[in-house]
Amino acid sequence: MIIDVVEIQKILPHRFPFLLVDRVTDIQENESLIGYKNVSISEPVFQGHFPGHPIYPGVMILEGLAQAGGVLAFKSMGDMTEEEAAQKVVYFMSIDKAKFRSPVRPGDRLEYRVSVMKHKGAIWMLKGEAYVDDALVSEAELKAMIVDK
Repeated sequence: MIIDVVEIQKILPHRFPFLLVDRVTDIQENESLIGYKNVSISEPVFQGHFPGHPIYPGVMILEGLAQAGGVLAFKSMGDMTEEEAAQKVVYFMSIDKAKFRSPVRPGDRLEYRVSVMKHKGAIWMLKGEAYVDDALVSEAELKAMIVDK
């Protein structure tokens, strides 16, 4: 199932410049998601990180993984209507075992691979990995909760 950015905006409250998932290319509800973000030199973050040597910040990669995890969580709650989803938001609870293995630069395509480690009620524990050209660039364990706005 492909989910484009218009559909993603119906799920996540984030908008430019903080919407960090461009497309979902595969989703297995309650199991896993693959999505991506095209990293462009026109991103506002590159004005200061770093002039003359642009590197996409690791915290932005983690946020993108978390947003992809939010899409997975919402899509896994199949009985929720679009109106009900609009009244909910995903909050980070923790980030563990975060590692940054290689710099991400303008022109790269970040591929997010998120899998469910554990799910109970509104709490989701996810394993997130980010790749560029099939090379692992970042990974973390993410814990999130779906709550009412």
